[in-house]
Amino acid sequence: MAGCFITFEGGEGAGKSTQIERLKARLGQLGQSVLVTREPGGSPHAEEIRAFILGGHAKHLGPLAEALLFAAARIDHLDKTIGPALRGGTHVLCDRFADSTRAYQGSLGNIDKGLIDRLETVTLRGAKPDLTFILDLPAETGLSRARARQAGKGEGADRFEEEDISFHQSLRQAYLSIARAEPKRFVVINADQEPDEVEAAIWAALRERLPQVTDQAARPPDAA
Repeated sequence: MAGCFITFEGGEGAGKSTQIERLKARLGQLGQSVLVTREPGGSPHAEEIRAFILGGHAKHLGPLAEALLFAAARIDHLDKTIGPALRGGTHVLCDRFADSTRAYQGSLGNIDKGLIDRLETVTLRGAKPDLTFILDLPAETGLSRARARQAGKGEGADRFEEEDISFHQSLRQAYLSIARAEPKRFVVINADQEPDEVEAAIWAALRERLPQVTDQAARPPDAA
């Protein structure tokens, strides 16, 4: 049985990493094989590209160049990490994927949708998430959380976190627009609440949208 591919999207400070780890733990307790990964990154070459992009070194090249770099990282990520895991029956939980390119470089970078579509076709080669959660909250709240996290770790803002508030407000609307265009794949979760409440909403949606994951998880380990 092939694994399911579940992605998490949303603005800065939405709590994606927290909820991914919670879902991994919950599925793991029920006997599931789960891999957590991220974009950009998730494979050695993709991590090198991640450092280059988030360090701001590609910003002066423009949104199209950034989109191409993300695509190059994504190809390696799919080949080296995501594809093998799914084929081996492991569920993959990914912090960001191709929808981030649609939101950041497509909608906010004003790259033509047709070009983004063609780039996605070449990059993904038919691969697509089974389910995508968008963790939605006001941009101001998300940025406040992100900055508190950075301060706690002694880190500075990355390439995208340093953008102004209007950028992040537009990003939120871009994600909601993407979700409306493909309601069968997307679930929008209110992330402006306590982590336990967010976790419960994610689990309820997973049970509804991908019962093969939760039903499989509910069976005893020795069930046929």
